[in-house]
Amino acid sequence: MRVRPRALTILATCLLLLGVLTGPAHAAGSLTATFAKTSDWGSGYQGQFTIKNDGSSAVNGWTVAFDLPSGSSVGTYWDALETQSGSHYVFKNRDYNGSIAAGASVVFGFVASGSGTPTGCTLNGGSCDGGGGGSDTQAPSTPTGLTVTGHTSSSVSLSWTASTDNVGVTGYEVYQGSSLATTVSGTSATVSGLAASTSYSFTVRAKDAAGNSSAFSASVSATTDGGGTTPSGGLRAAPYFMPLDNDPQPISAIVSGSGVNSLVLAFVLAPNGGGCTPTWDGDAAQKVSADTAAKAQVDAVRGAGGDVAVSFGGYNGVELGAACSDASSLAQAYQQVIDKYTLTHVDFDIEGDDLGDASGETRRFQAIKILKQNAAAAGRRLEVSLTMPVTTVGLSDLDKAEIQRAKDNGADIDLYAVMAFDYGGPAASMAADVQKVMEAAHGQLVTLRPDLSAATVYARTGLILMNGHTDQPSELFTQDTFRTLLGYAQQHHLGRLSFWSLNRDRQCTGTTGWADGKCSSVTQQPYDFAKIIGQFTG
Repeated sequence: MRVRPRALTILATCLLLLGVLTGPAHAAGSLTATFAKTSDWGSGYQGQFTIKNDGSSAVNGWTVAFDLPSGSSVGTYWDALETQSGSHYVFKNRDYNGSIAAGASVVFGFVASGSGTPTGCTLNGGSCDGGGGGSDTQAPSTPTGLTVTGHTSSSVSLSWTASTDNVGVTGYEVYQGSSLATTVSGTSATVSGLAASTSYSFTVRAKDAAGNSSAFSASVSATTDGGGTTPSGGLRAAPYFMPLDNDPQPISAIVSGSGVNSLVLAFVLAPNGGGCTPTWDGDAAQKVSADTAAKAQVDAVRGAGGDVAVSFGGYNGVELGAACSDASSLAQAYQQVIDKYTLTHVDFDIEGDDLGDASGETRRFQAIKILKQNAAAAGRRLEVSLTMPVTTVGLSDLDKAEIQRAKDNGADIDLYAVMAFDYGGPAASMAADVQKVMEAAHGQLVTLRPDLSAATVYARTGLILMNGHTDQPSELFTQDTFRTLLGYAQQHHLGRLSFWSLNRDRQCTGTTGWADGKCSSVTQQPYDFAKIIGQFTG
Protein backbone atom coordinates (compact mmCIF):
# COMPACT_ATOMS: atom_id res chain seq x y z
CA MET A 1 0.00 0.00 0.00
CA ARG A 2 1.33 3.43 -0.90
CA VAL A 3 0.97 6.30 1.59
CA ARG A 4 -0.61 9.56 0.22
CA PRO A 5 1.63 12.61 0.73
CA ARG A 6 0.48 14.65 3.74
CA ALA A 7 0.13 17.94 1.82
CA LEU A 8 -2.23 16.42 -0.74
CA THR A 9 -4.28 14.84 2.02
CA ILE A 10 -4.75 18.21 3.74
CA LEU A 11 -5.76 19.84 0.41
CA ALA A 12 -8.29 17.12 -0.37
CA THR A 13 -9.77 17.43 3.09
CA CYS A 14 -10.22 21.19 2.69
CA LEU A 15 -11.91 20.77 -0.67
CA LEU A 16 -14.24 18.12 0.76
CA LEU A 17 -15.19 20.39 3.66
CA LEU A 18 -15.85 23.23 1.22
CA GLY A 19 -18.15 21.02 -0.79
CA VAL A 20 -20.09 20.01 2.29
CA LEU A 21 -20.50 23.58 3.45
CA THR A 22 -21.54 25.12 0.13
CA GLY A 23 -23.15 22.20 -1.69
CA PRO A 24 -21.67 20.79 -4.86
CA ALA A 25 -22.04 22.68 -8.11
CA HIS A 26 -24.03 20.88 -10.81
CA ALA A 27 -23.96 21.27 -14.52
CA ALA A 28 -26.72 23.19 -16.25
CA GLY A 29 -29.57 20.90 -17.14
CA SER A 30 -28.73 18.29 -14.49
CA LEU A 31 -31.78 19.05 -12.31
CA THR A 32 -35.36 19.06 -13.59
CA ALA A 33 -38.81 19.59 -12.07
CA THR A 34 -41.72 17.96 -13.89
CA PHE A 35 -45.37 18.72 -13.10
CA ALA A 36 -48.22 16.19 -13.40
CA LYS A 37 -51.85 15.99 -12.34
CA THR A 38 -52.45 12.86 -10.29
CA SER A 39 -56.19 13.43 -9.92
CA ASP A 40 -58.69 15.81 -11.54
CA TRP A 41 -62.32 16.39 -10.54
CA GLY A 42 -63.16 19.36 -12.76
CA SER A 43 -63.40 22.09 -10.12
CA GLY A 44 -59.93 21.22 -8.83
CA TYR A 45 -57.12 18.71 -8.97
CA GLN A 46 -54.21 17.13 -7.12
CA GLY A 47 -50.82 17.88 -8.63
CA GLN A 48 -47.22 17.01 -7.93
CA PHE A 49 -43.73 18.02 -8.99
CA THR A 50 -41.01 15.42 -9.42
CA ILE A 51 -37.52 16.90 -8.98
CA LYS A 52 -34.92 14.64 -10.55
CA ASN A 53 -31.15 14.87 -10.41
CA ASP A 54 -29.65 13.66 -13.69
CA GLY A 55 -26.19 14.99 -12.75
CA SER A 56 -23.19 13.04 -11.53
CA SER A 57 -23.16 14.42 -7.98
CA ALA A 58 -25.61 15.10 -5.18
CA VAL A 59 -27.59 18.34 -4.98
CA ASN A 60 -28.37 19.95 -1.63
CA GLY A 61 -31.42 22.18 -1.53
CA TRP A 62 -34.08 23.03 -4.10
CA THR A 63 -36.66 25.76 -4.73
CA VAL A 64 -39.50 25.49 -7.21
CA ALA A 65 -41.50 28.61 -8.12
CA PHE A 66 -44.43 29.06 -10.49
CA ASP A 67 -47.59 31.08 -11.20
CA LEU A 68 -51.23 29.99 -11.33
CA PRO A 69 -53.80 31.78 -13.54
CA SER A 70 -56.68 33.75 -12.11
CA GLY A 71 -59.36 31.50 -10.66
CA SER A 72 -56.92 28.82 -9.47
CA SER A 73 -55.07 28.60 -6.15
CA VAL A 74 -53.11 26.15 -4.01
CA GLY A 75 -54.76 24.80 -0.88
CA THR A 76 -53.10 22.04 1.10
CA TYR A 77 -49.57 20.86 0.24
CA TRP A 78 -47.00 18.36 1.48
CA ASP A 79 -43.27 17.53 1.47
CA ALA A 80 -42.34 21.21 0.94
CA LEU A 81 -42.50 24.65 2.57
CA GLU A 82 -44.66 27.19 0.76
CA THR A 83 -44.67 30.96 0.50
CA GLN A 84 -47.14 32.86 -1.65
CA SER A 85 -47.39 36.33 -3.15
CA GLY A 86 -50.63 36.80 -5.08
CA SER A 87 -50.69 34.14 -7.81
CA HIS A 88 -46.94 33.41 -7.42
CA TYR A 89 -46.02 30.33 -5.36
CA VAL A 90 -42.59 29.29 -4.04
CA PHE A 91 -41.95 25.80 -2.66
CA LYS A 92 -38.68 24.94 -0.82
CA ASN A 93 -37.46 21.59 0.37
CA ARG A 94 -38.06 20.32 3.90
CA ASP A 95 -35.12 19.29 6.11
CA TYR A 96 -35.56 15.64 5.16
CA ASN A 97 -35.74 15.89 1.35
CA GLY A 98 -33.32 18.67 0.43
CA SER A 99 -30.48 16.40 -0.64
CA ILE A 100 -30.98 14.57 -3.92
CA ALA A 101 -28.34 12.00 -4.81
CA ALA A 102 -27.16 11.60 -8.39
CA GLY A 103 -29.85 9.74 -10.36
CA ALA A 104 -32.39 10.12 -7.54
CA SER A 105 -35.58 12.19 -7.28
CA VAL A 106 -37.96 13.66 -4.71
CA VAL A 107 -41.61 14.60 -4.95
CA PHE A 108 -43.82 17.26 -3.39
CA GLY A 109 -47.50 17.79 -4.03
CA PHE A 110 -50.52 20.01 -3.46
CA VAL A 111 -54.27 20.30 -3.97
CA ALA A 112 -55.46 23.15 -6.17
CA SER A 113 -58.89 24.66 -6.74
CA GLY A 114 -59.75 25.61 -10.32
CA SER A 115 -58.36 24.03 -13.47
CA GLY A 116 -55.33 26.27 -14.04
CA THR A 117 -51.93 24.57 -14.07
CA PRO A 118 -48.49 26.02 -13.19
CA THR A 119 -46.84 28.39 -15.64
CA GLY A 120 -43.43 30.10 -15.65
CA CYS A 121 -41.88 27.33 -13.58
CA THR A 122 -38.34 27.87 -12.23
CA LEU A 123 -36.05 25.52 -10.30
CA ASN A 124 -33.24 27.04 -8.24
CA GLY A 125 -33.59 30.18 -10.36
CA GLY A 126 -33.33 28.40 -13.70
CA SER A 127 -35.99 26.81 -15.86
CA CYS A 128 -37.67 23.68 -14.58
CA ASP A 129 -36.67 21.75 -17.68
CA GLY A 130 -32.97 22.34 -17.06
CA GLY A 131 -32.64 23.63 -13.47
CA GLY A 132 -29.51 25.01 -11.79
CA GLY A 133 -29.14 27.99 -14.04
CA GLY A 134 -29.93 26.11 -17.26
CA SER A 135 -32.13 27.98 -19.73
CA ASP A 136 -34.76 27.08 -22.28
CA THR A 137 -35.54 29.89 -24.67
CA GLN A 138 -37.32 27.91 -27.38
CA ALA A 139 -41.04 28.67 -27.51
CA PRO A 140 -43.67 26.03 -28.35
CA SER A 141 -45.15 25.90 -31.81
CA THR A 142 -48.30 27.93 -32.45
CA PRO A 143 -51.58 26.03 -31.85
CA THR A 144 -53.55 25.39 -35.02
CA GLY A 145 -57.07 24.34 -35.89
CA LEU A 146 -58.84 26.45 -33.27
CA THR A 147 -62.52 25.56 -33.66
CA VAL A 148 -65.77 26.41 -31.91
CA THR A 149 -67.31 23.09 -30.83
CA GLY A 150 -70.41 24.40 -29.11
CA HIS A 151 -72.09 27.33 -27.39
CA THR A 152 -74.88 28.11 -24.96
CA SER A 153 -76.37 31.37 -23.81
CA SER A 154 -73.45 31.82 -21.38
CA SER A 155 -70.52 29.80 -22.70
CA VAL A 156 -68.44 28.90 -25.75
CA SER A 157 -66.54 25.61 -26.12
CA LEU A 158 -63.32 25.41 -28.16
CA SER A 159 -60.80 22.82 -29.32
CA TRP A 160 -57.47 22.99 -31.16
CA THR A 161 -54.52 20.90 -32.35
CA ALA A 162 -51.73 20.33 -29.83
CA SER A 163 -48.51 22.36 -30.01
CA THR A 164 -45.01 20.85 -29.87
CA ASP A 165 -41.99 21.94 -27.83
CA ASN A 166 -38.36 20.90 -27.43
CA VAL A 167 -38.99 20.03 -23.78
CA GLY A 168 -42.75 19.79 -23.53
CA VAL A 169 -45.91 21.91 -23.51
CA THR A 170 -47.32 22.37 -20.01
CA GLY A 171 -50.54 24.21 -20.84
CA TYR A 172 -52.52 26.60 -22.99
CA GLU A 173 -53.87 30.09 -22.39
CA VAL A 174 -57.23 30.89 -23.97
CA TYR A 175 -57.87 34.57 -24.63
CA GLN A 176 -61.23 36.25 -25.10
CA GLY A 177 -60.26 39.30 -27.11
CA SER A 178 -57.21 40.71 -25.31
CA SER A 179 -58.08 39.21 -21.90
CA LEU A 180 -56.97 35.84 -20.53
CA ALA A 181 -60.16 33.79 -20.15
CA THR A 182 -58.84 30.46 -18.88
CA THR A 183 -55.77 28.22 -18.72
CA VAL A 184 -55.96 24.49 -19.43
CA SER A 185 -53.55 21.60 -19.75
CA GLY A 186 -55.38 19.86 -22.63
CA THR A 187 -56.48 20.90 -26.11
CA SER A 188 -60.06 21.96 -25.34
CA ALA A 189 -61.69 24.52 -23.10
CA THR A 190 -65.04 26.07 -22.25
CA VAL A 191 -65.18 29.80 -21.58
CA SER A 192 -68.10 30.55 -19.26
CA GLY A 193 -69.75 33.61 -17.77
CA LEU A 194 -70.53 35.18 -21.16
CA ALA A 195 -73.49 37.38 -22.04
CA ALA A 196 -76.34 35.96 -24.12
CA SER A 197 -76.71 36.86 -27.81
CA THR A 198 -73.21 38.36 -27.91
CA SER A 199 -70.36 37.83 -30.37
CA TYR A 200 -66.90 36.97 -28.98
CA SER A 201 -63.45 36.41 -30.50
CA PHE A 202 -61.01 33.82 -29.15
CA THR A 203 -57.33 32.91 -29.58
CA VAL A 204 -55.07 30.40 -27.82
CA ARG A 205 -51.34 30.11 -27.19
CA ALA A 206 -49.13 27.36 -25.71
CA LYS A 207 -46.70 27.62 -22.79
CA ASP A 208 -43.80 25.43 -21.68
CA ALA A 209 -42.25 24.78 -18.25
CA ALA A 210 -39.76 27.63 -18.67
CA GLY A 211 -42.57 30.11 -19.22
CA ASN A 212 -41.98 30.49 -22.96
CA SER A 213 -45.14 31.37 -24.88
CA SER A 214 -45.98 30.51 -28.46
CA ALA A 215 -47.49 32.99 -30.88
CA PHE A 216 -51.27 33.30 -30.75
CA SER A 217 -53.37 31.07 -32.96
CA ALA A 218 -55.64 32.41 -35.64
CA SER A 219 -58.78 33.82 -34.03
CA VAL A 220 -62.27 32.34 -34.20
CA SER A 221 -65.57 34.03 -33.44
CA ALA A 222 -68.74 32.69 -31.86
CA THR A 223 -72.07 34.15 -30.82
CA THR A 224 -73.72 32.94 -27.65
CA ASP A 225 -77.29 31.73 -27.76
CA GLY A 226 -80.21 33.95 -26.81
CA GLY A 227 -80.74 33.77 -23.07
CA GLY A 228 -84.52 33.92 -23.09
CA THR A 229 -85.72 32.77 -26.52
CA THR A 230 -85.17 29.66 -28.56
CA PRO A 231 -85.16 28.38 -31.19
CA SER A 232 -83.87 31.24 -33.30
CA GLY A 233 -84.87 31.98 -36.85
CA GLY A 234 -88.41 30.60 -36.89
CA LEU A 235 -90.06 27.18 -36.54
CA ARG A 236 -91.93 28.40 -33.47
CA ALA A 237 -95.31 27.42 -34.94
CA ALA A 238 -94.42 24.24 -36.85
CA PRO A 239 -96.74 21.24 -37.27
CA TYR A 240 -95.40 17.81 -38.20
CA PHE A 241 -96.01 16.90 -41.84
CA MET A 242 -95.36 13.70 -43.79
CA PRO A 243 -94.23 14.88 -47.24
CA LEU A 244 -94.43 11.45 -48.95
CA ASP A 245 -97.02 9.52 -46.95
CA ASN A 246 -100.57 9.92 -45.54
CA ASP A 247 -101.87 11.78 -48.60
CA PRO A 248 -99.89 15.03 -48.16
CA GLN A 249 -101.62 18.28 -49.11
CA PRO A 250 -99.91 20.60 -51.62
CA ILE A 251 -97.65 23.16 -49.98
CA SER A 252 -99.47 25.96 -51.80
CA ALA A 253 -102.77 24.83 -50.26
CA ILE A 254 -101.20 24.59 -46.80
CA VAL A 255 -99.75 28.08 -46.90
CA SER A 256 -102.85 29.72 -48.38
CA GLY A 257 -105.32 27.72 -46.28
CA SER A 258 -103.64 27.66 -42.87
CA GLY A 259 -101.18 30.53 -42.81
CA VAL A 260 -98.53 28.16 -41.42
CA ASN A 261 -95.26 28.20 -43.34
CA SER A 262 -92.94 26.26 -41.01
CA LEU A 263 -93.01 22.47 -40.92
CA VAL A 264 -91.32 19.55 -39.22
CA LEU A 265 -91.00 16.91 -41.95
CA ALA A 266 -91.40 13.29 -40.79
CA PHE A 267 -89.73 10.80 -40.76
CA VAL A 268 -86.25 9.87 -41.98
CA LEU A 269 -85.33 6.32 -40.95
CA ALA A 270 -82.99 3.48 -41.78
CA PRO A 271 -84.24 1.16 -44.57
CA ASN A 272 -86.62 -1.51 -43.32
CA GLY A 273 -84.37 -4.13 -44.90
CA GLY A 274 -81.33 -2.94 -42.95
CA GLY A 275 -78.43 -0.59 -43.55
CA CYS A 276 -77.22 2.86 -42.53
CA THR A 277 -78.81 4.79 -45.41
CA PRO A 278 -81.30 7.60 -44.72
CA THR A 279 -84.68 6.98 -46.34
CA TRP A 280 -88.10 8.54 -46.05
CA ASP A 281 -90.44 6.42 -43.90
CA GLY A 282 -87.94 3.53 -43.97
CA ASP A 283 -88.79 2.82 -47.60
CA ALA A 284 -85.64 1.68 -49.44
CA ALA A 285 -87.16 3.07 -52.65
CA GLN A 286 -87.27 6.56 -51.07
CA LYS A 287 -83.60 7.21 -50.38
CA VAL A 288 -82.86 10.77 -49.36
CA SER A 289 -79.91 10.85 -51.77
CA ALA A 290 -82.23 10.30 -54.74
CA ASP A 291 -85.22 12.30 -53.48
CA THR A 292 -86.84 14.96 -55.62
CA ALA A 293 -90.41 15.03 -54.27
CA ALA A 294 -89.65 16.07 -50.69
CA LYS A 295 -86.97 18.46 -51.95
CA ALA A 296 -89.57 20.21 -54.12
CA GLN A 297 -91.79 20.63 -51.07
CA VAL A 298 -88.91 22.05 -49.02
CA ASP A 299 -88.20 24.53 -51.79
CA ALA A 300 -91.89 25.48 -51.94
CA VAL A 301 -92.01 26.12 -48.17
CA ARG A 302 -88.95 28.34 -48.35
CA GLY A 303 -90.35 30.08 -51.40
CA ALA A 304 -93.34 31.01 -49.24
CA GLY A 305 -91.03 32.57 -46.64
CA GLY A 306 -90.96 29.62 -44.26
CA ASP A 307 -88.52 26.93 -43.22
CA VAL A 308 -88.42 23.23 -42.33
CA ALA A 309 -86.84 20.84 -39.90
CA VAL A 310 -86.46 17.15 -40.64
CA SER A 311 -87.37 14.65 -37.92
CA PHE A 312 -85.43 11.42 -37.47
CA GLY A 313 -87.23 8.54 -35.79
CA GLY A 314 -90.89 8.31 -34.85
CA TYR A 315 -92.73 5.39 -33.28
CA ASN A 316 -92.46 2.97 -36.22
CA GLY A 317 -89.47 1.78 -38.22
CA VAL A 318 -85.75 1.67 -37.39
CA GLU A 319 -84.06 4.90 -36.35
CA LEU A 320 -80.62 5.44 -37.90
CA GLY A 321 -79.04 5.49 -34.43
CA ALA A 322 -80.00 1.83 -34.06
CA ALA A 323 -78.85 0.87 -37.56
CA CYS A 324 -75.49 2.61 -37.96
CA SER A 325 -72.55 0.88 -36.28
CA ASP A 326 -70.70 3.88 -34.85
CA ALA A 327 -71.03 7.61 -34.22
CA SER A 328 -68.97 8.54 -37.27
CA SER A 329 -71.09 6.65 -39.80
CA LEU A 330 -74.26 7.81 -38.04
CA ALA A 331 -73.15 11.43 -38.23
CA GLN A 332 -72.43 10.98 -41.94
CA ALA A 333 -75.95 9.63 -42.47
CA TYR A 334 -77.53 12.55 -40.62
CA GLN A 335 -75.23 15.01 -42.41
CA GLN A 336 -76.38 13.67 -45.77
CA VAL A 337 -79.92 14.77 -44.91
CA ILE A 338 -78.76 18.14 -43.58
CA ASP A 339 -76.81 18.80 -46.76
CA LYS A 340 -79.56 17.56 -49.06
CA TYR A 341 -82.12 20.02 -47.68
CA THR A 342 -79.72 22.73 -46.37
CA LEU A 343 -81.15 22.33 -42.87
CA THR A 344 -80.58 24.58 -39.88
CA HIS A 345 -83.02 22.60 -37.68
CA VAL A 346 -83.23 18.85 -37.05
CA ASP A 347 -85.48 16.89 -34.71
CA PHE A 348 -84.92 13.52 -33.03
CA ASP A 349 -88.21 11.80 -32.17
CA ILE A 350 -87.03 8.91 -30.01
CA GLU A 351 -89.79 6.51 -29.02
CA GLY A 352 -90.52 2.82 -28.59
CA ASP A 353 -87.55 0.48 -28.31
CA ASP A 354 -85.10 3.27 -29.19
CA LEU A 355 -85.90 5.14 -25.97
CA GLY A 356 -83.77 3.55 -23.27
CA ASP A 357 -81.35 1.85 -25.67
CA ALA A 358 -78.18 3.13 -24.02
CA SER A 359 -75.78 2.17 -26.81
CA GLY A 360 -78.02 3.66 -29.50
CA GLU A 361 -78.55 6.86 -27.51
CA THR A 362 -74.82 7.18 -26.91
CA ARG A 363 -74.07 6.84 -30.65
CA ARG A 364 -76.82 9.32 -31.44
CA PHE A 365 -75.58 11.99 -29.06
CA GLN A 366 -71.96 11.50 -30.11
CA ALA A 367 -73.16 11.98 -33.69
CA ILE A 368 -75.12 15.12 -32.74
CA LYS A 369 -71.96 16.55 -31.19
CA ILE A 370 -70.16 15.90 -34.50
CA LEU A 371 -72.99 17.58 -36.44
CA LYS A 372 -72.75 20.66 -34.22
CA GLN A 373 -68.98 20.78 -34.73
CA ASN A 374 -69.43 20.45 -38.50
CA ALA A 375 -71.89 23.33 -38.54
CA ALA A 376 -69.69 25.54 -36.34
CA ALA A 377 -66.65 24.84 -38.50
CA ALA A 378 -68.65 25.97 -41.54
CA GLY A 379 -69.80 29.12 -39.74
CA ARG A 380 -73.41 27.91 -39.50
CA ARG A 381 -75.77 27.16 -36.64
CA LEU A 382 -77.57 23.84 -36.31
CA GLU A 383 -80.46 23.70 -33.85
CA VAL A 384 -81.38 20.30 -32.43
CA SER A 385 -84.71 19.40 -30.84
CA LEU A 386 -85.28 16.23 -28.85
CA THR A 387 -88.86 14.96 -28.93
CA MET A 388 -89.92 12.83 -25.97
CA PRO A 389 -93.10 10.94 -25.01
CA VAL A 390 -94.36 11.70 -21.51
CA THR A 391 -96.39 10.14 -18.73
CA THR A 392 -99.16 11.46 -16.48
CA VAL A 393 -96.42 12.81 -14.18
CA GLY A 394 -94.25 14.44 -16.85
CA LEU A 395 -90.98 12.99 -18.08
CA SER A 396 -90.41 9.28 -17.61
CA ASP A 397 -87.22 7.86 -16.10
CA LEU A 398 -86.16 6.91 -19.64
CA ASP A 399 -86.66 10.51 -20.78
CA LYS A 400 -84.56 11.81 -17.89
CA ALA A 401 -81.82 9.26 -18.53
CA GLU A 402 -81.78 10.26 -22.20
CA ILE A 403 -81.37 13.95 -21.35
CA GLN A 404 -78.54 13.13 -18.95
CA ARG A 405 -76.88 10.96 -21.61
CA ALA A 406 -76.95 13.89 -24.02
CA LYS A 407 -75.15 16.01 -21.41
CA ASP A 408 -72.63 13.26 -20.68
CA ASN A 409 -71.73 13.01 -24.38
CA GLY A 410 -71.44 16.75 -24.93
CA ALA A 411 -74.49 16.99 -27.21
CA ASP A 412 -76.08 20.43 -26.87
CA ILE A 413 -79.88 20.12 -27.14
CA ASP A 414 -81.54 23.41 -28.10
CA LEU A 415 -85.17 22.40 -27.61
CA TYR A 416 -86.85 19.71 -25.49
CA ALA A 417 -90.12 18.92 -27.28
CA VAL A 418 -92.75 17.34 -25.02
CA MET A 419 -95.15 15.03 -26.87
CA ALA A 420 -98.16 15.73 -24.66
CA PHE A 421 -100.53 13.11 -26.04
CA ASP A 422 -100.93 9.32 -26.06
CA TYR A 423 -100.16 9.27 -22.33
CA GLY A 424 -103.74 8.57 -21.20
CA GLY A 425 -105.10 12.02 -20.44
CA PRO A 426 -108.83 12.48 -19.75
CA ALA A 427 -110.85 13.87 -22.67
CA ALA A 428 -113.14 15.88 -20.40
CA SER A 429 -110.27 17.99 -19.06
CA MET A 430 -107.62 17.47 -21.74
CA ALA A 431 -106.34 21.07 -21.79
CA ALA A 432 -105.99 21.26 -18.00
CA ASP A 433 -104.31 17.88 -17.84
CA VAL A 434 -101.78 18.76 -20.55
CA GLN A 435 -100.87 21.89 -18.62
CA LYS A 436 -100.35 19.80 -15.47
CA VAL A 437 -98.07 17.43 -17.37
CA MET A 438 -96.14 20.33 -18.94
CA GLU A 439 -95.57 21.97 -15.56
CA ALA A 440 -94.28 18.67 -14.18
CA ALA A 441 -91.93 18.31 -17.14
CA HIS A 442 -90.76 21.90 -16.68
CA GLY A 443 -89.79 21.25 -13.06
CA GLN A 444 -87.92 18.11 -14.08
CA LEU A 445 -86.05 19.95 -16.85
CA VAL A 446 -85.05 22.72 -14.44
CA THR A 447 -83.49 20.03 -12.23
CA LEU A 448 -81.78 18.33 -15.17
CA ARG A 449 -80.45 21.61 -16.58
CA PRO A 450 -79.26 23.63 -13.54
CA ASP A 451 -77.19 25.77 -15.93
CA LEU A 452 -80.43 27.30 -17.28
CA SER A 453 -82.87 29.61 -15.55
CA ALA A 454 -86.51 28.58 -15.17
CA ALA A 455 -87.49 31.12 -17.84
CA THR A 456 -84.84 29.81 -20.23
CA VAL A 457 -86.08 26.25 -19.70
CA TYR A 458 -89.57 27.37 -20.80
CA ALA A 459 -87.97 29.04 -23.82
CA ARG A 460 -86.18 25.80 -24.66
CA THR A 461 -89.31 23.64 -24.31
CA GLY A 462 -91.65 22.68 -27.13
CA LEU A 463 -95.26 21.50 -26.80
CA ILE A 464 -96.53 18.91 -29.29
CA LEU A 465 -100.27 18.15 -29.43
CA MET A 466 -102.38 15.78 -31.55
CA ASN A 467 -105.42 17.11 -33.35
CA GLY A 468 -108.71 15.28 -32.91
CA HIS A 469 -108.75 11.73 -31.60
CA THR A 470 -105.42 10.26 -30.53
CA ASP A 471 -104.29 6.64 -30.26
CA GLN A 472 -105.66 6.64 -26.69
CA PRO A 473 -109.47 6.31 -26.56
CA SER A 474 -109.54 8.51 -23.43
CA GLU A 475 -107.98 11.49 -25.22
CA LEU A 476 -109.62 14.09 -27.45
CA PHE A 477 -108.15 17.40 -28.65
CA THR A 478 -110.80 19.74 -30.00
CA GLN A 479 -110.29 23.16 -31.52
CA ASP A 480 -111.12 24.66 -28.09
CA THR A 481 -108.46 22.44 -26.49
CA PHE A 482 -105.91 23.85 -28.94
CA ARG A 483 -107.01 27.43 -28.20
CA THR A 484 -106.55 26.95 -24.45
CA LEU A 485 -103.12 25.39 -24.91
CA LEU A 486 -102.11 28.15 -27.32
CA GLY A 487 -102.71 30.52 -24.40
CA TYR A 488 -100.51 28.37 -22.14
CA ALA A 489 -97.69 28.34 -24.70
CA GLN A 490 -97.92 32.12 -25.17
CA GLN A 491 -98.02 32.76 -21.41
CA HIS A 492 -94.81 30.83 -20.78
CA HIS A 493 -93.05 31.88 -24.01
CA LEU A 494 -92.33 28.31 -25.09
CA GLY A 495 -89.82 27.68 -27.84
CA ARG A 496 -92.19 25.86 -30.18
CA LEU A 497 -95.84 24.86 -30.55
CA SER A 498 -96.55 21.90 -32.83
CA PHE A 499 -98.99 19.07 -33.43
CA TRP A 500 -99.24 15.66 -35.04
CA SER A 501 -100.08 16.11 -37.80
CA LEU A 502 -100.86 18.52 -40.61
CA ASN A 503 -101.82 15.54 -42.81
CA ARG A 504 -104.68 14.93 -40.33
CA ASP A 505 -105.93 18.54 -40.34
CA ARG A 506 -109.12 17.80 -42.29
CA GLN A 507 -112.40 16.02 -41.67
CA CYS A 508 -112.61 12.33 -42.42
CA THR A 509 -114.80 11.01 -45.21
CA GLY A 510 -116.08 7.48 -45.29
CA THR A 511 -114.96 4.83 -42.85
CA THR A 512 -111.72 5.50 -41.01
CA GLY A 513 -109.90 4.29 -37.95
CA TRP A 514 -110.07 5.92 -34.53
CA ALA A 515 -106.85 7.86 -35.10
CA ASP A 516 -106.49 7.94 -38.86
CA GLY A 517 -103.23 9.25 -40.33
CA LYS A 518 -105.06 11.24 -43.02
CA CYS A 519 -107.80 12.97 -40.97
CA SER A 520 -108.72 14.05 -37.45
CA SER A 521 -111.88 11.98 -36.82
CA VAL A 522 -113.68 15.11 -35.55
CA THR A 523 -115.92 17.64 -37.24
CA GLN A 524 -113.81 20.44 -38.66
CA GLN A 525 -112.97 22.66 -41.59
CA PRO A 526 -109.65 22.18 -43.41
CA TYR A 527 -106.69 23.50 -41.40
CA ASP A 528 -108.75 24.43 -38.32
CA PHE A 529 -105.97 23.24 -36.02
CA ALA A 530 -103.10 24.72 -38.04
CA LYS A 531 -104.80 28.13 -38.00
CA ILE A 532 -104.76 28.06 -34.18
CA ILE A 533 -101.13 26.91 -33.96
CA GLY A 534 -100.18 29.56 -36.51
CA GLN A 535 -101.12 32.29 -34.01
CA PHE A 536 -98.24 31.28 -31.72
CA THR A 537 -95.39 33.78 -31.68
CA GLY A 538 -93.28 32.54 -28.76
